Amino acid sequence: QALVCLEFRGYEMLSRFRFAIRSFSRLASTSSSSDEAIVSSKEVRLFVQRCMLAVGTQRDDAAVLAEVLATADERGHYSHGVNRLEMYVGDVHSKMTRTDMEPRIVKHTAATALVDGKHALGPVVGKLCMDTAISKAKDVGIGWVVCSGSNHYGIAGWYAIRAADQGLIGMSFTNTSPLTVPTRSRESVLGTNPLAVAAPGKDGDHFVLDMATSTAAVGKVEVNLRKGIPIPSGWGVDSKGTETHDPKAVLDGGGLLPLGGTEVSSGYKGYGLATMVEIFCGILAGAAYGPNIRKWLSDSKEANLGQCFVAINPDMFAPGFTDRLTDLMRILRSLRPAEGETEVLVAGDPERKHLEKIDYLGGIPYHHTFISALVSCVLFGQRLLYM
Repeated sequence: QALVCLEFRGYEMLSRFRFAIRSFSRLASTSSSSDEAIVSSKEVRLFVQRCMLAVGTQRDDAAVLAEVLATADERGHYSHGVNRLEMYVGDVHSKMTRTDMEPRIVKHTAATALVDGKHALGPVVGKLCMDTAISKAKDVGIGWVVCSGSNHYGIAGWYAIRAADQGLIGMSFTNTSPLTVPTRSRESVLGTNPLAVAAPGKDGDHFVLDMATSTAAVGKVEVNLRKGIPIPSGWGVDSKGTETHDPKAVLDGGGLLPLGGTEVSSGYKGYGLATMVEIFCGILAGAAYGPNIRKWLSDSKEANLGQCFVAINPDMFAPGFTDRLTDLMRILRSLRPAEGETEVLVAGDPERKHLEKIDYLGGIPYHHTFISALVSCVLFGQRLLYM
């Protein structure tokens, strides 16, 4: 009876992958141009859910992951959206990411909490942590929550925006696999260690800073490699620690440069910020940190990432926060542009423009090579079922 159930489950999972292949193969052939295919946001979410359900993810957890990945693509952060789906599929299948465990709070005060992520999907852990921080901020003015035992959680901004949408200042930090080379080094020992800060403005016009503490995320280097184009100055170094424009050299034995690039252009400041994030995450939460975190895309051991989530209630401070923030952003946007530029932007404006583009197009634009990569991801998942 157990073998019959296992065989039925395998058939069901295989059917899910085949359905996903047919769906995206069809979408790839209905392009609005020779370079891009427009995919509805709803279909993107369903695609992610189908793939994750196929490898045994709980339905609610798959929905959370789908929301985070689709939101990244909607905001123009393609390096952290559906581009990462194959990694999530592989980690769940290898059981480095657990689908049979739920994160839980193991220590808390009125304003703080420590969460054991139980190696669940990063967005599932992160959602619990951010929602806990939000609840505490509403009660006592601030919530500071850290977790260990987490995994890649998508864009940091998704969690910070979750707080801003409720009138709070939100912050989110995570450590990552060692990909960044500290200033004067040739070894990758720190992660891209992103951070996000979102503050509520009037009518949903939030300030949203969402950035890596490296000059660029590794996903952006991968995107350039896939497109066959060089990377800009300041993005990465080769295996000797020498700056390079070759994305392959960065990914094959090299590493990312910290924010600012080389030492002469103040890369040591990005190095310091990356270390700060590591303190908030790996060190404070008792998670893996620095070179102790598993290598990027490795499944040799559990990731055990550390993450930090903060919510602050501005009503506990001087009144009129939202009005002043909105006025400040108005001042910044109304500045005279430099020669050759058309406008001055505030953090979150590029993403807002991308969201407007999606509304105009009726879906998320994907390059055809990316659509092909997604189909390859589904085929990868299908192969896993036979391993």
